[in-house]
Amino acid sequence: MEIILAIVVAAAVIFFGALISMGNERQRKAIDDLREQTVLWAMQDLRIKRERLARDVRVDDPLGWLNRIVAKVYGCDPKLQVIEAFDEPQALICGTGEGGGKVVFSTLSPREIQRIRRRKRSQLSQYTDRNLLLSMSLESITYELTALNSGILFDLELPLAWNGLTGQKVEKMERMWIYMVS
Repeated sequence: MEIILAIVVAAAVIFFGALISMGNERQRKAIDDLREQTVLWAMQDLRIKRERLARDVRVDDPLGWLNRIVAKVYGCDPKLQVIEAFDEPQALICGTGEGGGKVVFSTLSPREIQRIRRRKRSQLSQYTDRNLLLSMSLESITYELTALNSGILFDLELPLAWNGLTGQKVEKMERMWIYMVS
């Protein structure tokens, strides 16, 4: 009799465990669906806000805009001054007001710069004297700027600011890298 009672209790525990497990799985699926719907709603809300703001995008003071963007990364106002701009590869070299350091802005990632260096190894000597982007150390501090960390309209404002600072017309720019050079 005790054996039958133990078997019944064990079966009941297993049965209730299975029921609880199935209920938990259903709740997990419902929560995942809710999270997915929330993400989709947030993305759509951002698209609507962005479309409304995108109509009036202007960058009246490109250097001031660049200073504000770099200040978010740098932690303080770097007081940038444009030194030189290059077309190939695209780079903007600025000096900082504090300490005389240089900051290089480019649409090229560190990997792309390394590829250019390897490809033009024989021609590199003619560029290294002029373009700091190709001659800087590979260990320089690098920051990537996108709409995720620089503002919702960053990719719309960046081409306008780039044109204002360098005179280069660019259709679309979504990312920019900052290279801190000492």
